[in-house]
Amino acid sequence: MAIDYSNPIFLAPSHGGHNPELMLSAVLHLMSHYTAGRDDAGGCVKLASVIERHLKALASLPDLAPVLSATCAQLSEQWAGEVERNMHEQDKTNFLRRIMARARTAPSVA
Repeated sequence: MAIDYSNPIFLAPSHGGHNPELMLSAVLHLMSHYTAGRDDAGGCVKLASVIERHLKALASLPDLAPVLSATCAQLSEQWAGEVERNMHEQDKTNFLRRIMARARTAPSVA
């Protein structure tokens, strides 16, 4: 499945607007949904990507307290790793599905 990065869900403001509290509230909300919706196959790559982008945007705000900015920057890096890990897992799963589909559709040799 190809990810449509032009989808508005991926677009986070680069400057965070004028309301960092709203952005922080949003990212906490997104994080709770990520954990609540997580299954054995891993989390949702799109949601993890949105979380990472929100954290990165928060970290870049000039008026944010230094400790909060540093925390957001560190968490952004961790979420970027989560996105990469989930994409790798999806690639492996998709590869195995393609192999299994070919095996099922291949004519049997008697």
